[in-house]
Amino acid sequence: MAAPQSDLRLPRECWESIFKFLLINDADGNNHRYLESLSLVCKQFLTITNNLRFSLTICDPTLPFLPHLFQRFPNLTSLNLTRFEGDIDALLTQISTFPLHLKSLNLSNQPTIPSNGLRAFAKKITSLTSLTCSNIHKICTYDLVLISDCFPSLQELDLSNPRKVYFELSSNFSVPPKLRKVNLSGHYYINDSVFLHLCKSCEFLEEIVMLNYPLLTQDDVAFAIRERPGLRSLSIRLGSFIHNHIHNDSSQLIDSLVSLKGLTYLDLLCSFILDKSLLAIAENGLPLRRIVLEDCFGYSYVGLINLVSKCRFLQYLDLDNADFLNDGHVLELSRFLGDLVSINISRCSSLTSLALFALLRNCAKLNEVRMESTSIGKMSVKNSSTLMNFVVYPHLKSLHLGRNTWLGDEAINMFASVFPNLQFLDLSFSNGISEEGIGHVLRKCNKIRHLTLAYSGQKKLPKMEFNVSMLEVLNLTHTSVDDEALHMISKSCFGLLQLDLSYCQDVTEKGVMQVIENCTQLREITLYGCCKVTPGAVDSMVFMRPSLRKITPPPGFCCSDSKRKLLLRHGCLVC
Repeated sequence: MAAPQSDLRLPRECWESIFKFLLINDADGNNHRYLESLSLVCKQFLTITNNLRFSLTICDPTLPFLPHLFQRFPNLTSLNLTRFEGDIDALLTQISTFPLHLKSLNLSNQPTIPSNGLRAFAKKITSLTSLTCSNIHKICTYDLVLISDCFPSLQELDLSNPRKVYFELSSNFSVPPKLRKVNLSGHYYINDSVFLHLCKSCEFLEEIVMLNYPLLTQDDVAFAIRERPGLRSLSIRLGSFIHNHIHNDSSQLIDSLVSLKGLTYLDLLCSFILDKSLLAIAENGLPLRRIVLEDCFGYSYVGLINLVSKCRFLQYLDLDNADFLNDGHVLELSRFLGDLVSINISRCSSLTSLALFALLRNCAKLNEVRMESTSIGKMSVKNSSTLMNFVVYPHLKSLHLGRNTWLGDEAINMFASVFPNLQFLDLSFSNGISEEGIGHVLRKCNKIRHLTLAYSGQKKLPKMEFNVSMLEVLNLTHTSVDDEALHMISKSCFGLLQLDLSYCQDVTEKGVMQVIENCTQLREITLYGCCKVTPGAVDSMVFMRPSLRKITPPPGFCCSDSKRKLLLRHGCLVC
């Protein structure tokens, strides 16, 4: 229903500021979910929201409407083609005919780099500064040369994780000279001369992501990064080499790292690093904001406390699999982490809820905690309440507690009481939580948007005689939910956007159709392995719920090309 004109007396500039505020403060990053409903209020709101849309995802059903969409959204700067399954060369050629000022293009998940399309695109659209071609099935030497020729002003390039690589690069290969960020993870052929040439050729380079490089050594990396003193972010994995040379002296690499006076992000995933190396990094006063030591080995708590006590402005800390940590260690570390926003202490098997509450008490900005595969829940509420002091921690928004075998109703009820603003909760592989415990969480934490209960035992869902209107993503993979549970979901979770029912053996077509009928905003449903759901239900789902964009069908579903195109014309991809 259109709003009365008297309600729209604010100047256009004020409405634009309000809508921009909604976009900036959207915690899930789903920036357009508010704009879709606002655009229906009146023509003025439609015009404002159209001008505030800067990105567009193009899939097969979108193709006939491209001229209208490009006209409707005049300020587009980013296109995502990762879900497009047609002729990508023809699509890029078509896009090039429109007067767009694009800065970002994502071509990931394609069979090859679309050379003809990129040439046509580059002739007309010269504003591109970011290109993502991740998970390409086959990539070769010529592709990098083509990209360099087409987009000499490119600043960000992601060619990570190709499935097949056909590269024979010399030490003088072509790269876009203005590159600031590059991700070449999975390009196993890169050796010392190639890495050195990359660092020498790109004088503006600030961020390097290069994981899985069997031909690179610590000395190679150390020598190359000295060519780029302006580096601010470095993610590099040398684990496979170091496992074979565990007594290698890493002093040359550390000397090079500490020479990067602007380094704010350091990711040493799976690397061998000594306490003295962490101390050297700490004593040189690097302005580190993010440190990843996931699966690193060779260091101890002594090196870690030295590092943390000197790097007092850390916002993100990943200590996944630092198995030497105990609750006392985390308590001491937390005293130096006043700016911490996110921490990963998964696979630290000695940690309990005492560590969690120590972090929350001392880190007032902390909104995300990952504590998977720990001993959280092992200590009784009576013992942990001394540290908790029944204080509410409203700043915690995201809590990952998967694979915690000790976790039960007692602990989860306590968390629900003191974390009222939780928006993301992962309880996957946690078999000790009953349906009453889940109900307590949903009742107390009424702002939850994403709940994962995958692989969490043979449990039913609670009787939800209350609204869970904020819930948008629900993952019930490999649980024993049935039609009764789906009926409750359809009545209580009417704002649901994504529902994953993979291998839920007890659900039938009846329960699924209740969700389809009542969850009017549902965009994606997964029925993989749901043997009691008849394949013929898929057609009814598409036609009954226009909001659906993707269905993963149940076993036995067969789809001809003509039928798939028909479903795509209704806006839904069935795969």
